[in-house]
Amino acid sequence: MSNPDFGASAQSNALSTPDAQLDLRGTPCPINFVRTKLRLQQMAPGSLLEVWLDPGEPIEQVPDSLTMEGYRIEQIEDRTGFFAILVRRPAS
Repeated sequence: MSNPDFGASAQSNALSTPDAQLDLRGTPCPINFVRTKLRLQQMAPGSLLEVWLDPGEPIEQVPDSLTMEGYRIEQIEDRTGFFAILVRRPAS
């Protein structure tokens, strides 16, 4: 089965369609980082995870910690009352 959207618009489609979602609103640091990392480790290489984080310490700490662990933050979106980040698991 082929994907008719594959091609020039594949990048934007990949950004808008995460492979999984993790709602960590209300979860304190560093538990939110640990849960995000564990979920990413369960996913296939190259997968995209959307994580919902609270403002303040979670959004300040978790993206930086994930980057230091080798994950790529593709997007951080400020939504009403929380942040949504898109994190990609490395392909290799």
